[in-house]
Amino acid sequence: MAAWTSDELARIGDAEEPGIASRRSDGTLRRPRTIWVVRQGDDLYVRSVNGRGSDWFKGTRTRHEGRIEAGGVARDVTLIDADGDDVLNDRLDVVYRAKYGAEEHRYSGWH
Repeated sequence: MAAWTSDELARIGDAEEPGIASRRSDGTLRRPRTIWVVRQGDDLYVRSVNGRGSDWFKGTRTRHEGRIEAGGVARDVTLIDADGDDVLNDRLDVVYRAKYGAEEHRYSGWH
């Protein structure tokens, strides 16, 4: 897949609730789902609003491919698990809380 431009990273990273559709085994896209996304350097990280038990997340286990749409950008993506890197996950928790967990923000129940 082609490299992200700075503009694409900013537009998707700044989006509140982007949509993502995972690919089925036959290559077709599932229905888009709302996700949370943050930018860390030149990478985008997504989390399922409803966690690993959500249908959307389970759907990513088939091909690890999908399509993200946010901020006027639509791109095919490869979905790579970030599990196992506690330092990265701790850093991402801080970034997610800054974006989605502020008291005045509607996602203040996020932990």
